Amino acid sequence: MAKSSAASRILYREALPRDALDQAEVFHHAVMQGAAAHYSLAQREAWAAVLPRDASAWAARQALFTTLVADCDGRCVGFLELDVPHGRIETLYVWPSLAHRGIGSTLLIHAERLLREQGVSRVEIEASLMLGEGLVRRGWTCHGEEWVERGGECLPRLRLSKRLSVIET
Repeated sequence: MAKSSAASRILYREALPRDALDQAEVFHHAVMQGAAAHYSLAQREAWAAVLPRDASAWAARQALFTTLVADCDGRCVGFLELDVPHGRIETLYVWPSLAHRGIGSTLLIHAERLLREQGVSRVEIEASLMLGEGLVRRGWTCHGEEWVERGGECLPRLRLSKRLSVIET
């Protein structure tokens, strides 16, 4: 019998308060390990320091944004924060060892569906170089690179958007 992969056990749902600590860990590891090929250690340390590595900050963000999580065996292994009224994806992070297995893409599909259901016709994101490359391959339009300051470090990112076909009701 073949072993089932982690991706086959992933459930996608809205975040719960109990996911906040896992979100903090996913964020930290995605930045520190997952972004290593695109950003220096100093840049990654400054980026990771933007949000504390504890549940309270992420629980507060759940109140600000619609947060979708990828749940594997009851643990959040990826998440996406969505500002529905403004048609913006605020964050998208996946546990580094599970990257490139479709988890982030599936979170994006769910976010786009949710936006279309709300009548939003265009979604925007400021993405890391790592994420931006994949979004461009998936049909997003790049509007250029910009630099953001985090803890005294300048980090490049890409401004992207995608047109959504609005669902007729």
